[in-house]
Amino acid sequence: MLKRTKNKIIIIFFIIGILVIGAICLVFLNMLNNASRAVETNGLSSSEEVIQLFTDLKQKAQIILAVAGAAFALVVGITAFIISKFIIRPVDNTVSLMTSELKDKLSEVSKQRNQMETILLHMTDGIIAFDMEGNIILINPEAKRLLKMSPEDKSFDDIFKNSGVDINMEKIIYLENWTSTEERVKVEDTYIHIFFAPFKNENDTPAGVIAVIQDITEHVTLDNMRKEFVADVSHELKTPITSIMGYADTLLEAEYDKETQGKFLNVIATEARRMAKLVTDLLTLSRYDNARNRIKREAFDLGELVKRAQDKLAIEAMKKEHKVSCFVTADVPPVYADKDDIERVVLNILSNSIKYTPNGGDIKIYVGFVYNDAYIKIIDNGIGIPEEDLSKIFERFYRVDKARTREMGGTGLGLSIAKEILDKNGGSIDIKSVVGEGTEVVIRIPTKE
Repeated sequence: MLKRTKNKIIIIFFIIGILVIGAICLVFLNMLNNASRAVETNGLSSSEEVIQLFTDLKQKAQIILAVAGAAFALVVGITAFIISKFIIRPVDNTVSLMTSELKDKLSEVSKQRNQMETILLHMTDGIIAFDMEGNIILINPEAKRLLKMSPEDKSFDDIFKNSGVDINMEKIIYLENWTSTEERVKVEDTYIHIFFAPFKNENDTPAGVIAVIQDITEHVTLDNMRKEFVADVSHELKTPITSIMGYADTLLEAEYDKETQGKFLNVIATEARRMAKLVTDLLTLSRYDNARNRIKREAFDLGELVKRAQDKLAIEAMKKEHKVSCFVTADVPPVYADKDDIERVVLNILSNSIKYTPNGGDIKIYVGFVYNDAYIKIIDNGIGIPEEDLSKIFERFYRVDKARTREMGGTGLGLSIAKEILDKNGGSIDIKSVVGEGTEVVIRIPTKE
């Protein structure tokens, strides 16, 4: 642009020079007219005199034109040099510097804008900014998803009145000390927490409101589970404590024969053992939940461990006249896990089969190897589990038949502990069952390799 300005100035001077030269030509023509009149007035008749007169005029004109041209060229050159050095070049440098700085700033602004767009796009929280009229000036996809927004939702009232939030922008913006506002609502099956905060412009005056939307469904679910867990623990402990206190008070109130005392004391001992088992199971789950229970992995023979567990429960199986058979497939490689933990799982599953299989039942145990996992399969022909309960049996304190489970001394935590143990050891457990036909439990444990 400055170069074009420089060229325009030179062209202007060039035009001025042409005008000056034209003026000189006019002067020269005037001199010729004067000479012509002089000839007529003085009556010059000699051709030599006329020639001499015009020769003098020609020489004068050449001198004038030469001096004018040189002066014009000198003035134009000096002017162009001054303009170029003292005006155009400094201004050109300044403009170039400003242009460079402007490009850098625009590049930085573009970079920051792209970064902001990327952050907003990938944020797990929703963000919406509103101007003073309540119109949306910024929103990210997560906000639209969490609030289940429709294309018609364009303003503050459109969005939050539909979500059941009883709040308005004036309340947020003009609250004393610019305090923030929080709301918790449920949108369909999602619990969300909305944080409203006003923002100001460069003049420190209200400019709008920002809403931050968080999905707290998992937190609400965990909180509800915690409350249910506390209620279940309280209930499970209350029952044996009530029995113990009742029978103990009865013994203290009067004298009973030894047979009656023995019955009462037997109930007290049974309930005390049940309560102790419950507390032990709770402590075990707590250690796994808080990663305080260290896994001591070692290589061991799974077939030998299963047979040892079968021997430990042989008396219980004999009492109910069960036939328990164990089959170990040849060449089962050693497994690599916490031996004591795996034995606890096997004892728990096998004990359940014995408890919930009617007298004279048939229980089969298979130990084998498939792919990279060794497996234990325990099949019984017991009472079975309803299909609708299969998805819940690993939940803590969940029982298919609560009264019967308590009667048999169960705490409702055995399968939860078994799953925790297998998860920590890289294994898995799967249960299939049909009511009245029996249950099949498959435990998989990684081998050393």
